[in-house]
Amino acid sequence: MSPPSAPPAAYAFPAADPDALDGLVPDTGLVPDTGLVPDTVLDGAGFGSVAVRAVSQRGDDARQRGEVRGEAFLTARFGAGRDALLLVAVAVGPSGGGEAAQRAARHVCAWAGDVVGRNSTRLAQDLRTGRRDALKAGLRRLTDRGYGKLRGRAGEPGAAPDAHPAALRCLLLPADPDCRTRVFFGVGGGGLFRLRDGGWEDLEPTAAPAEASPAPAAPAAPTPAVPYGSDGAAFRPAPFRFRTVSGRPGDVLLLCGTGLAAPLSGDPDFAARLAAAWSVPGPPDLADFLPAVQPRGAGGAKDRTAVGVWES
Repeated sequence: MSPPSAPPAAYAFPAADPDALDGLVPDTGLVPDTGLVPDTVLDGAGFGSVAVRAVSQRGDDARQRGEVRGEAFLTARFGAGRDALLLVAVAVGPSGGGEAAQRAARHVCAWAGDVVGRNSTRLAQDLRTGRRDALKAGLRRLTDRGYGKLRGRAGEPGAAPDAHPAALRCLLLPADPDCRTRVFFGVGGGGLFRLRDGGWEDLEPTAAPAEASPAPAAPAAPTPAVPYGSDGAAFRPAPFRFRTVSGRPGDVLLLCGTGLAAPLSGDPDFAARLAAAWSVPGPPDLADFLPAVQPRGAGGAKDRTAVGVWES
């Protein structure tokens, strides 16, 4: 077999269409409606000043039970030129696992792709001009409304009537090389970490408090205008989280579900081993990325989904 004509970091993500995201959410377009989900899926390419590596892998617990992964990820590029934007998303289905959790994780990823894709130009412009408050307000409103819609899927077979649609964690990465701002948003459990100067930093933002209702005697305040459109009833089953991060050459951002966040936070040996593996110039290829994010022993019992972002 001939070697590839370009290094993995030189590969680019294909342009995505918000109306046709099924093929971009791994597992969704492979074997539709059969319940057959690959044990492990990998993705990786370059975008602007970053290189991205992503994996979702079934844990030992699910393998022993003969169940599919309850997690998924999405990598999708929208727009062109300076307004191009890359969305990376990690989703963890409701507790209990199995096919219902997998469907919920895929649905949340697809929803995130649809919302970001339809608003990508405005989001990219707000990123470039530093409109943090507008980004936070708009993404929070869209997340509330989107989860209101997704909650209706809790009635699907195998899901509890009041089930959380899924935990969702997203990063927005602009193509503009002069914009080093990265935006994190989401709801539910998981982790956001940064590897800098050989050590891990926990960047998990404080959950935003619920918006208080006005006192009965006070007139209702008008709803502030939000520049990103969406329909659906507001519903937030978990606190909304938002943070902006400034990318610096040599940094590695790691977005992950609970299956990897727990050992990275609680197992110093695993954290040190992963830091050592990634404290080298340039991103790993996919063959090296996969084993690096596999904790040893009990840490491998849970599903693991992670997206690493290498800054250059």
